[in-house]
This record gives sequence, C-alpha cells and structure tokens, in this order.
Amino acid sequence: MKASQKKRNPWLYLVLVVMVLALLGFTTVPIIGSFIGEKASANTGDISSDNQQELELQAKGYQLVLEREPDNQTALRGLIDIRLQQQDIEGTIEPLEKLTELNPNLAEYGILLAQTKQQLKDYEGAAAAYNSILDNNPGNILALQGMVELFLERDLPEKAISFLKDTLKNAKEANLARPDTVDITGVELLLARIYTERQRYDEAIAIYDEAIRADENDFRPVLSKALVLQQQGLDEEAKPLFIQAVSLAPEYKDQIVKMAGQPLEESQKPQPEEKETATED
Repeated sequence: MKASQKKRNPWLYLVLVVMVLALLGFTTVPIIGSFIGEKASANTGDISSDNQQELELQAKGYQLVLEREPDNQTALRGLIDIRLQQQDIEGTIEPLEKLTELNPNLAEYGILLAQTKQQLKDYEGAAAAYNSILDNNPGNILALQGMVELFLERDLPEKAISFLKDTLKNAKEANLARPDTVDITGVELLLARIYTERQRYDEAIAIYDEAIRADENDFRPVLSKALVLQQQGLDEEAKPLFIQAVSLAPEYKDQIVKMAGQPLEESQKPQPEEKETATED
C-alpha cells in the first residue's frame, strides 16, 4: 500500500460521507468542536478579561430569561452560543438537553447533544442520545454514523460491525412499516468503511459489488469501490470506476476528479460503434 494513499484516506472518506449525506437530503450538523473552532478563530489569543465579563453578563441575561421562561428556545440557543465562545463545552449540555426535549422530532439537537457528550468522554450519555434518535428513526444516517464512531473511538470495531449488521437485518421490516426509513446502501457504506479501515478489503469490495448490482444508477458504491482500489495502489483498476461515478453523478464531477487524483479521460468510456457506409463498386 502506498504511504501517500494511506495519508489521503481520511480526507477521502470525509468527502464521501458529506456527499452521501447531501445526496440523502440531510442537513449536516457540525460537531461541537467545529463551533468552538469558529468562535475561537474570531478571537486571536485568549479571551480578554473585558470580553469574558461581557460574555458572562450576556449569559446571566439569558439565564434570567430562562428562570422566567424555561422553554424559551431563543434564550437556550443564545446561552449555548455564549458557552461556546467561552469554550465551556460542559456548559452547553443543560441547554442542549432542554432543546432536545422541546424538539423530539428534530434530530439535529439530539445529534449535537450526543456529539458533545462524546467529546466530553461521556460515552454512555452519547449512546443514549443516539439511541433515542434511532428509536424514532432507525435509519437516521447521522445517528448511525455517530454510534459507529463511538464504538471505533473505544476500539470496538466488532461491536460496530454487529450494530450495522443488525440495522441491515431490521431494515426490511422498518421499510415495510414506513417506506424509505432506512437507506440500506448508506448503511452498507458505513459497514464497508469499517472493513476498509481494518484492511479487510475483500469484504468491503464484496459489499460494494452487491450494492452496485442492487442499483446500477447509484454512484455511491461505485465511488467507494474506486477509493478502496485506489487505497491499495490499484489506480488503473480504480480509474474506470471514477469515470463511471462521474457519469452517474455529474453534479459531483469536480469533487470526484479531485478524489481520483488523476485525469479522467472520457475516451475510456465505451464508444458507440460507427455504422459502415455502403460503397458502390
């Protein structure tokens, strides 16, 4: 395996996940650390004492509102924003829990709560938050991905694999009860990703091949298979698959070409045969 490809792999999969989520129509929710990064970048160096006092005054203002109106969502979101600017991750938990409670059908708050608890190493709390979402929507790809990351962060890849296999096993029943509840290909991509990270390439490719046979118009398993082949240094075998992925999802052409890391000549696509013109003797 080429060292450069090993280094490139996490970025490739990050892009792939974003593309998958975009294709499914999900609004991606940044992890709490991203929020902190954005707030921190707005302030060079440590927060000055004056700014800290100003932030604390704003926080107290929101807290006073919440004492009178505990369900005031504007104040809850404002308090979260202040705690993030103060880089007080733990201080976001209580208002996040309240927002999640007030919006049981809005998974984004639950996802953000789970990610926050995960960052604080509260794995049981994070798992409970993800499971709460999955109880209502067993196909929520962000919650499924979050659960997988929880297992992998604790070096429990076999539990992650079992979790996804169980999800796939129950997918048919869930989709019969409510069509399109579980995106089977999306779950398969997560499972194949684990196999790839464990260098179980044959198992990953077998999943991609099955997904390609199930839906020849879905670019995701085609692109995923290309990435796995590329990771193994099989660039020439991967190239036709990158070209096929572009033809299936031209709206992602720029991203796919960048991921391929090589020119994707259209000439490699099968060309229609030219009809011979009859000539008179």
